[in-house]
Amino acid sequence: MLKKEARQITGGLSKPSKMPGPAHNLPAIACKTGAKLVKVPGSVCAGCYALKGRYRFKNVQAALSRRLQALQDPRWVSAMVTLIKGQPWFRWHDSGDVQDLEHLNKIYEVCRLTPSKRHWLPTREAWIKAHLQNKPTNLVIRFSAPMVDQRAPASWPNSSEVVSSGASCPAAKQNNECKDCRACWDASIKTVSYGCLLYTSPSPRDVEESGIAGW
Repeated sequence: MLKKEARQITGGLSKPSKMPGPAHNLPAIACKTGAKLVKVPGSVCAGCYALKGRYRFKNVQAALSRRLQALQDPRWVSAMVTLIKGQPWFRWHDSGDVQDLEHLNKIYEVCRLTPSKRHWLPTREAWIKAHLQNKPTNLVIRFSAPMVDQRAPASWPNSSEVVSSGASCPAAKQNNECKDCRACWDASIKTVSYGCLLYTSPSPRDVEESGIAGW
C-alpha cells in the first residue's frame, strides 16, 4: 500500500511539534470519559486544549472527524502500519482517546505489525486495565489520573499525572519539546508527571498541526 492511499484511508497522522515523531488523534468531544471530566472543575480535562483555540477551526475539526470515521474501515490497520513505518517513535491520541475494545484491539494489531517501533498511548479509560495482558511489548499504556494533583493509581503498571508543581516531564524547561527525553515511551518508568500549565497550554504550532494530515 502506498502512503498516499494510506492517508486517504486513515485521514492521515498529526505532527505535534514537541514530539520526536508523528501521532494519531481524534476529536476530543468523542472521548468517553473525557467528555464527562471536562465538566468537572479541577479535572485534567477541564482546561482541555483540544476543545479550544485552533482546534475549533473547521479544517481541524474536519480532519479529526475523518480520522474518527476511518476507524471503521477494514483497511485501517494496514494503512496505519504503512504510515508508521520509518517512524521510530509514535504517540497515540494527542487528542481523543480509545473508543471501545474493537478500537483497542486494532491499535494492538498495529503495534504488533510494527515491532521495531516504540508506541505510547495515554488514556483515561479505566476498562483498558482488564486488557493489558494482551498488550504488545512495544506499546506503553499510561493511565492518567483524572484530577490535577491527584496521584496516579499504583495498580497500573504505567501511569501519568498532572501536577501544579514538581513535574518530572522536562518539556517546560526546553521550549515545550521532548528533545532527547523518551520517558513516556519507557515502560521502566512507572509514572510521568506533567506540569499543569504545559499540559493545558500547548504551543500554537502544536495545536495547528494536530489537525493536518502531514505524515
